[in-house]
Amino acid sequence: MHELIRDITLCILFAWVLGLAAHFFRQPLILAYLIGGFVIGPYGMKWVESQESIKTISELGLIFMLFMIGLEIDLKKIIRAGKVIIIGAGVQLLGGAVLGIAFFTLIGLSFGGPRWDALYLCVAAALSSTVIIVKVLYEKRELDTLPGRITLGILVLQDVFAILFLAIQPSLDNLQFGIIALSIGRVVVLVASALAVSRYVLPWLFHQIARRPELILLGALAWCFFVAEVAEKLHLSREMGALVAGVSLSTFPYALDVTAKVTTLRDFFITLFFVTLGMTIPIPTMSVLWMALVIAAFTVISRVLTVFTPLYFMHQGLRASLLPAINLSQISEFSLVVLGVGITAQHISTETSSAASFAFVLLAVLSTFVMTQSDGIVRSLIGFLKRIGLRDLDHKDEPGHGEDGGGHGGHGEPSRILLLGFFRTASALVAEIEKQNKPLLDQIGVIDFNPNVYRNLTDRGVKVTYGDISNTDTLMHAGLEHAEIVISSVPDWILKGTTNAKLVRQVRALNPKAKIFAVADLLSGVQDLYDAGADYVTVTRLGEAHELVAAINAADKGLLDDQRSEIDAQLRERNEVLP
Repeated sequence: MHELIRDITLCILFAWVLGLAAHFFRQPLILAYLIGGFVIGPYGMKWVESQESIKTISELGLIFMLFMIGLEIDLKKIIRAGKVIIIGAGVQLLGGAVLGIAFFTLIGLSFGGPRWDALYLCVAAALSSTVIIVKVLYEKRELDTLPGRITLGILVLQDVFAILFLAIQPSLDNLQFGIIALSIGRVVVLVASALAVSRYVLPWLFHQIARRPELILLGALAWCFFVAEVAEKLHLSREMGALVAGVSLSTFPYALDVTAKVTTLRDFFITLFFVTLGMTIPIPTMSVLWMALVIAAFTVISRVLTVFTPLYFMHQGLRASLLPAINLSQISEFSLVVLGVGITAQHISTETSSAASFAFVLLAVLSTFVMTQSDGIVRSLIGFLKRIGLRDLDHKDEPGHGEDGGGHGGHGEPSRILLLGFFRTASALVAEIEKQNKPLLDQIGVIDFNPNVYRNLTDRGVKVTYGDISNTDTLMHAGLEHAEIVISSVPDWILKGTTNAKLVRQVRALNPKAKIFAVADLLSGVQDLYDAGADYVTVTRLGEAHELVAAINAADKGLLDDQRSEIDAQLRERNEVLP
């Protein structure tokens, strides 16, 4: 017991020290935890050698990690996911699995009892890192962009794929239809029971203790370990049970409260899991390093083939097809979990797991850098892809395509009012014009590279140029020099390759006579936009503040329900491009 406490102390100490170094050098924390585990483990300084300690710490970390992954799986979002995400994820997962099995079998890895190295590697390579992707997209403020939403949707469905694999994993040694059906049946019973309890029993219990934070936390942990033990009794695994426990809690009213309270414990035990995972990685041989490079290369190539291709053929445009492929080009933490389960079941060799772990580390570092530079990379790739014959959504606007360039791309009659980019403010503006002065829509033109915006506005008869507003050629192609009013309403944090101030200067240089309207994110930015040449600058939050003051006054007079009814009626009447 004292040895276990000492081992946990060393794990946390080295995780913290190396985590600080990773923070200062802007590297993934998971990389620091793996290195920390290697340093103190049996293949490093040998300060932690007890296999029992390593196994206990690892299993606890794994249970908490899967519990939290389950909490973050939103079943409602999966059900509501559009066909682009569902088809894209389906092609990525099935295509990646087929390519993986074919490739890893071809290079000599086993695919059949008692060894399943090729199968585990194809599953591992099909999953992408939620931790890395969400962190980078959040820092870049791209979670709410179209490529960001596609990326997150595919990530969620990858988790479902992993759940299905974990359901049949215990039966790999005896793969018969009846046994697989029995395993899936056990999972269905476990999931159905957990969902029923979480819907009809747990909400009442948690409501009774809603003001006792310690009981909320204790109740969530009790549920996690209870379902984990039930899964063990059903001849599944505790890890599978923890995942189901999290998924079931994600659907009930106190899910956010539970997640917030369990997060600290999650971080503690997930840290332990990755440190102990690092302890199991031996000093790599040249063959292990070579295999790691092969796995990393396969992951990147297969992701481009299975993500870019379906999105491109579903007419999402080159940009929205390339970005998710870049975002998803790494191996998931969940992959390490799957490989850990494979080692425990003796389905894969230590060398295979070590190679995959090194591939994970390599791609974690590279993908973090590539994702931060993805905008410039995509711009270069789009030019290359067009040169080799791939068409973007703007191909109808180019000379030689159609009699008038497609009718919506800047050819023919120039637009009197030109919107640079199309986000929520522009969506509200178009809806308001449609409501108050619909003929004015015929005088409006839009430049944007969101394929959904392009299609929806075109269907409404609005002239659209598909392209990048930071590109001067795109602005000229859209007829900027003839526009009387130019509106830049996309906030700086979502613009790529430019800012509102740069756009205003660019527009003023290309069209000195235009009236330029711009939106400032900050009050301090208003004067900067006027100095850049804007004629009118607005701050969107002023309108929001005015609306909130009206609601406060209505509440003071007891008229809040009337105020809400009025707003609800207005919202029902709106038919925005971006709801």
